[in-house]
Formats: sequence, C-alpha cells, structure tokens
Amino acid sequence: MEYHLKSREEVEKFIVNEVLTSSEVLDLLGVTRQTLNSLVKRGKLNPVKELAREKLFLKHDVEERKKEATALREKYRPFEGDSGGS
Repeated sequence: MEYHLKSREEVEKFIVNEVLTSSEVLDLLGVTRQTLNSLVKRGKLNPVKELAREKLFLKHDVEERKKEATALREKYRPFEGDSGGS
C-alpha cells in the first residue's frame, strides 16, 4: 500500500484515522493482550512503532488480520458460531 501525504494536516488526519494503539487493536480483534503479543512475536501482525509500553499498528493491517482469522475460523471450526438448536 502506498501513501502520499502532502501536508501536516494530511499526516495528522492519517494518524487519527489509520493508526491504532494496542488497546484499539484488542477491541477490534476481540483478543487478549497475551494473544496480541503472540501475534506480534509470530509475525502475524507487525507494529509500525513500538514504545516502552505501547505499540502502534496500521488499521489496514489489523483489518486484514481480522479477515484472515475469520476465514480460518470458518474453515477449521465451521460449527463454532452455530447456536445448535435453531
């Protein structure tokens, strides 16, 4: 993916709309901090910046990971979302 940001305002807008903190990623993916750390260690999700107590991620990367996880869940656990009696 390629980005062309020409002004400070565009950079600020990009950061606000397209960069997520670890906490935001946890909410979006519905995972624990331990699972997020595992995803990072295994290279399944790569932060764009790591600070002492925070990681920053691109929203696009997180959304792609969510799609991938959903597809895998449907493939390997097809009945997991089934309510069983309806």
